[in-house]
Amino acid sequence: MSVGIVLVSHSAKLAEGLAELAAQMAPDVTIVPAGGLSDGSIGTDYDEVVAATQRADSGDGVVLLYDLGSAQMTAELAVESLADPSAAIVADGPLVEGAIAAAVAAQAGQGSKAVAEAAASAGLPEDLAPAEAAADAAEIELELHNEVGLHARPAAVLVRTLSAFDAEVIVRLGDQEADGHSVLALMSLGARQGDRIRVRARGPQASAALEKAKELVDGNFGE
Repeated sequence: MSVGIVLVSHSAKLAEGLAELAAQMAPDVTIVPAGGLSDGSIGTDYDEVVAATQRADSGDGVVLLYDLGSAQMTAELAVESLADPSAAIVADGPLVEGAIAAAVAAQAGQGSKAVAEAAASAGLPEDLAPAEAAADAAEIELELHNEVGLHARPAAVLVRTLSAFDAEVIVRLGDQEADGHSVLALMSLGARQGDRIRVRARGPQASAALEKAKELVDGNFGE
């Protein structure tokens, strides 16, 4: 089981499309769209959001994200109406970026609070360590051979895998650095097929994390 996610939007098409996108990066997470009114028009439907929240809850809690102000109110009212309001959290973050970050965090087995925090912090500037590597950090250089490079799905695969290791990981492309535990940060590097990235790790399982990163890159992230 994992934390479920509900996407509350004024547009059914927006919610459904985003749910489809997020599911590509988190195949084991229940992501339920709750967009538009019952007649197909623009708006948010309280009953639909309540039902979506109930469907998304597999026992580990639910995180709700929303697009505009009134959607937030609908989401909060829906949570308040639950038999156990503490089972759901309304995350205050960007809908698209937040949904991706939350989905990856949920796929990695994080709890509802951590998933909500991932959604809320999505899109914010990354607070990375200084560019100079620490003396006890290990580093490898890898060439990307997969067709799309380090974009959506490959970035999500890398983040999910690295989350299993007790290590801080930084991925570098040229002068840019990204947190190896952030899908959005990795995607912002714009690393493409043929680019050479440097992966730096520090911590008790740094070596194992680097070995796994190399395995993923060499295997084209399973594509």
